[in-house]
Amino acid sequence: MYKVLVFAGTTEGYEVCRFLAAHQVQTMGFVATEYGSKSLMENEYLTVQTGRLDETAMEQIFAREEPEMVLDATHPYAAEVTINIRTACEKTQTLYYRVLREMGGHEEKAVYVESVQAAAEYLDRTQGNVLLTTGSKELAGFTGMKDYKERLYARVLSLPNVMQACAGLGFEGKHLIGMQGPFSRELNAAMLRQYHCKYLVTKDTGKAGGFQDKIDAALECDAIPVIIGRPLKEDGMSVKECKRFLMEHFSLTHQPHITLLGIGMGSSQTLTVQGKNSLDQADLLIGAKRMVDSVKRPGQDVFVEYRSQEIKDYIGKHPEYDNIVIVLSGDVGFYSGAKKLLDVMAESKIEVQCGISSVVYFMSKIGLSWDDAKIVSAHGRGCNLISHIRHEKKVFAILGTSDGVAVLARKLTGYDMGDVLLYVGENLSYDNEKIFVKPASELTEYVGDPLSVVCAVNENAITRPETHGIKDEEFIRGKAPMTKEEVRTVSLSKLCLAQDSICYDVGAGTGSLSIEMALRAHQGKVWAIEKKEDAVELIRLNKAKFVADNLEIVEGLAPEALTELPVPTHAFIGGSSGNLKEIVKLLIEKNPQVRIVINCITLETVSEALETAKEFGFEENEIVQLGAARSKAIGRYHMMMGENPIYIITLQKK
Repeated sequence: MYKVLVFAGTTEGYEVCRFLAAHQVQTMGFVATEYGSKSLMENEYLTVQTGRLDETAMEQIFAREEPEMVLDATHPYAAEVTINIRTACEKTQTLYYRVLREMGGHEEKAVYVESVQAAAEYLDRTQGNVLLTTGSKELAGFTGMKDYKERLYARVLSLPNVMQACAGLGFEGKHLIGMQGPFSRELNAAMLRQYHCKYLVTKDTGKAGGFQDKIDAALECDAIPVIIGRPLKEDGMSVKECKRFLMEHFSLTHQPHITLLGIGMGSSQTLTVQGKNSLDQADLLIGAKRMVDSVKRPGQDVFVEYRSQEIKDYIGKHPEYDNIVIVLSGDVGFYSGAKKLLDVMAESKIEVQCGISSVVYFMSKIGLSWDDAKIVSAHGRGCNLISHIRHEKKVFAILGTSDGVAVLARKLTGYDMGDVLLYVGENLSYDNEKIFVKPASELTEYVGDPLSVVCAVNENAITRPETHGIKDEEFIRGKAPMTKEEVRTVSLSKLCLAQDSICYDVGAGTGSLSIEMALRAHQGKVWAIEKKEDAVELIRLNKAKFVADNLEIVEGLAPEALTELPVPTHAFIGGSSGNLKEIVKLLIEKNPQVRIVINCITLETVSEALETAKEFGFEENEIVQLGAARSKAIGRYHMMMGENPIYIITLQKK
């Protein structure tokens, strides 16, 4: 017994039949002609019956098969067939549902008529050739026009019986075009130009019937579309609504084919062939507006969204879509949203298709290799570009604001790096693409497009130091105390910094340790907290000298000065002004796992540090006493001169 009987013969009917069979629902599809039967392939869940049925035959089949429902997906102009199906369902008490083709949109330049006769009457009052795309059954309605044999060009199916019937009506030679669709906009336009047509006649066959391609072609060729309205005003479901209904009715599992597609820069010219094929086959396109607008196909459904969870939820609520493409800018593996989407939709089967990344496209445009470039993104994320540019000869970065180039140029110029060349690319691959190169010093006021990238070329880049220990004499000195080189080296090793650490330097003095922390945690952030005005000025000078752009200076007394700062991963305390316990308390309130290194000179401070460690329950509690001595030349002899012994205490909870 068949659960569903589908009256097909249309694109919608074929689609519903295939959908049901794919979900293993026993289905019988009805088509009127052998031609229609070729569009459906029978299998264990789908049987195809060919031939026209009258109302009596339909009643007999419905009574015999006792289906759960009948779906009427016949052509919108097959009014008599629809009436027969509905009547047969009423008599056999069978559930009836109408599947309607979506109507085309209203076109202001078109002429709308109610019937073939009305179209013929309108055209008879005009001059110029006419391309008829209404099919062979309607041709007789146009034969009453004067000069119809010379003016009309009829496009019909290339079946022998159809061609013979058309010839019998007087359509012959070049005025009779035997072709099988679908017909693209380009092909429609070519035919209009070939036959110098001023009018194109079509029925409102909706998206599936190639309606929009006909209208677009006519408007492109300055031809007037003559649109014949539908004979019945019906209520029913679209194909998408029908699929959703069937999913719920039969409790079917929704398993769409989902593709994450990198679309390149945005222009269709940077799409891969694989990407174009995927877009052509998609029945739903998802992505940010700029991206979907650049690649969507006529009549394609679109969901404008870039947030992963919202995308997942939407797909789950719309089971009518079988082939879904989520478009992502550039390449899916290059600073893309693909990673989060794959995590959120881990239970779905997803195909990932690569695209052309902005770095590949841009570097080829400016003629530079990118295999030796540092590649980063400053778009919506923290990135210390200055540090990269100082230590790398070539840095590629994605920007994201209209003043991004100017901000970068001002910083470079402020750090005496104004001669760095900035290659700038905006709106890559689009018609308004802009690519140029200038020194940073000439771009400090530049305002460009947010959709931009930059490649900084610094011929004077210096190698990034791999170890601690900048010599004391390298720092700008004053009266403020400075943690000596040997002590800095051991203290920094105890901190165990990562490149993205968030650090405090409490009681920063000249800022020597702040500078070294900033150079080590070059993609993190360092806050130097200092209460003395002269010391704060020294930190500023040293920040500029060592290009420590990720170092922020806070003038004030701890712990109050720490209150509004971001959560630290590491903290160094070189001076506490008697507030050691309060400072440590605030640090562990911000981050219970913060790693703290304390330098103590006096035994009283050591005692206070140990008492604090015990009070707050630090499992790791290490004390190192460091006594360093340096040689001093006295005549032809060298004597070792001892520095004050330092206690280096490391605290961290497990």
